[in-house]
Amino acid sequence: MAPDGSTSLRRPPRSTTDKLDLVPTLYYHYRRFRKHLAILLAVIGPGIIVMVADNDAGGITTYMVTGAQFRYSFVWIAILLWPVAYVCQEMTVRLGAITKKGHAEAIFDSFGTFWGWFSLCDLTITDLLTIITEFVGMTVALSIFGIPPWITVVVVIAFIMAILVNGRYWTWEKIVLALCAVNLVYVPAVFFVHPDLGTLLHTGLIPGFPYGFTSPVLFLIMANVGTTIAPWMIFFQQSSVVDKGLKEKHIPYAQLDTAIGAVFTVAVAIALIIIASYFFGGTGVNIPDAGTAARLIRGINPDLGSLLVIGLFDAGLLGAIAVSLASTWSVGEVFGWAHSLNDRMGQARWFNLFRLTIMVTAGLVVLIPRAPLGLITLFVQVIAVTLLPATLVFLILLLNREELVGKYRNSRLQNVMSGTIVGIILLLSTLFGLGTIFPHLFGG
Repeated sequence: MAPDGSTSLRRPPRSTTDKLDLVPTLYYHYRRFRKHLAILLAVIGPGIIVMVADNDAGGITTYMVTGAQFRYSFVWIAILLWPVAYVCQEMTVRLGAITKKGHAEAIFDSFGTFWGWFSLCDLTITDLLTIITEFVGMTVALSIFGIPPWITVVVVIAFIMAILVNGRYWTWEKIVLALCAVNLVYVPAVFFVHPDLGTLLHTGLIPGFPYGFTSPVLFLIMANVGTTIAPWMIFFQQSSVVDKGLKEKHIPYAQLDTAIGAVFTVAVAIALIIIASYFFGGTGVNIPDAGTAARLIRGINPDLGSLLVIGLFDAGLLGAIAVSLASTWSVGEVFGWAHSLNDRMGQARWFNLFRLTIMVTAGLVVLIPRAPLGLITLFVQVIAVTLLPATLVFLILLLNREELVGKYRNSRLQNVMSGTIVGIILLLSTLFGLGTIFPHLFGG
């Protein structure tokens, strides 16, 4: 009541004490923010590495060929692949942090030796093929600067093995994250070409097939899916989560790490499609691989072309590091070898010998004279997406075992989303198979 007997609706003025209380409150929230940021920075790594490494040499070629042949028409597919990549990879975070097992070991323990060996052989074959494409990208890139392919192969293998010498996961991760930062050079490179935003928004963001649903279109759609989510990524991230020692309390931060990495993947994909569309879209120029595209662009714009060459080499190097580790981690888990990046070379001799063997084999294939390297690169992406459903099915089944992951089992929505992804990939694989057997089914 006011002194005159009326009811006062005015809020009493804030006292000096109330104003002073605001200071510790703000300080509390600041300290809380700093704590969460510190944990996030410590956890960040596996998600960003697996996603950015997915923009490997094969991926760069796929995006460049897509932009050159179909301009902005498939930008919407790249955008849709962000949630696809996140849904698949996020499951590996929960499974690795709770079970403390890599994906290969989890399959052996849960489904027996037959399915365990099936998944391991599937992974090893696709990884070897993928590493071949990484060496293709690196040798082609450095050959533009006059460096012979055999020198590239030898130096790359030596570097990849050398970063494991000190036997520390954290050191390895920092080096690879630095390489990831270089991979993002494609995003600012877009500003060299000044894309037509109106055309990009009109033709790139509206789903459709302006060039028709033909076999070449289906082939490139599968290649784009295969380079955005591949079997090696699932094995790599789960093993990385385990090797880094992430725990249940780190899961939300690791999920954010994965989401950030997925954004980077899509951003690079769109940037490369735009660049290729600007230089080659509608010109009829044949672009078999990213190396050819970089060489031609370098003749028009030396600075941008050199930037693309460096990016292509970095993409191949990142891919070779991550993909070779995916299969080597998995084989080490199954055979019981010392397989942690915290183990020194001598402690993990079989682990390192197997990895060295894979890379040397891939490097020798690339040195075969007159091999159709560009075609091999695209076909590897298609093979990857064809074999992907089996890997995803194992992952989904494992995440539905409450006795294995407890409260972190998949929700109904997560099962619907992941099941839909498997269904779409199976449909694409079936259509591609039919198109291969009957070439004129989708217009040749």
